[in-house]
Amino acid sequence: MTDQTTTTPPPRRARPKVMTLTPRAAERVRAIMASKGPEIAGLKIGVKKGGCAGMEYTMTWADSVGKFDEVVEQDGARVIVDPQAVLYLLGTEMDYKTDKLSATFVFNNPNQAGACGCGESVNLVPAAQGAADAASE
Repeated sequence: MTDQTTTTPPPRRARPKVMTLTPRAAERVRAIMASKGPEIAGLKIGVKKGGCAGMEYTMTWADSVGKFDEVVEQDGARVIVDPQAVLYLLGTEMDYKTDKLSATFVFNNPNQAGACGCGESVNLVPAAQGAADAASE
């Protein structure tokens, strides 16, 4: 008789979120999503080359979630992270700030090495390999 014991793999631990939202940011995303209607899948966040510091954050409304997109759902808000931006956004906190003259989303990003004077572009470096490995588990 042969020993046919099977082993079950250990349970996977939960993947950390690529980014988090403050309650103010979640409330604002949720409110805008509600006004856009049910066909909107979420707010898509990415980065692109540009500006005097080298990179810019991008935000667009997505009508679907791509195969490799990361989805962050928090307090009824859904943010979709472009897969090419994940290493630049690991650990980022998205906030929503208002003052007398403006209201804007703000990214508190540990991967930001600098920013231009006008605040429109940033210098981002990819997250360390250890952080990337933790996010992919």
